[in-house]
Amino acid sequence: MQADLKAAMKARDSSLVAVLRATLGALANAEAVEPLSGPISLTAAAGSTEVARRELSDAEVRAVIERERAELLAAAAEREGLGLPEDAAGLRAQAEVLGSYL
Repeated sequence: MQADLKAAMKARDSSLVAVLRATLGALANAEAVEPLSGPISLTAAAGSTEVARRELSDAEVRAVIERERAELLAAAAEREGLGLPEDAAGLRAQAEVLGSYL
């Protein structure tokens, strides 16, 4: 997906760039670990409070991509209902892009 984002940026394909950035952002958010509970130290050395991100399983990656795709399809249906077929078609095209990663 990262390589496809680079290629889309070079090709100046703004729709593809948008959907790939959003999905990569959702994947990055899913990799975040839960913060530790308790007081925050204001005197900790820089970087000493960093924790490794968790590694997503293939099933978790698939679930995130499916969720993003479902959101795009729901937005397309909403736009269609509002009489905006061109917007709906663009969102469906973005959903198809994500479908190619499943």
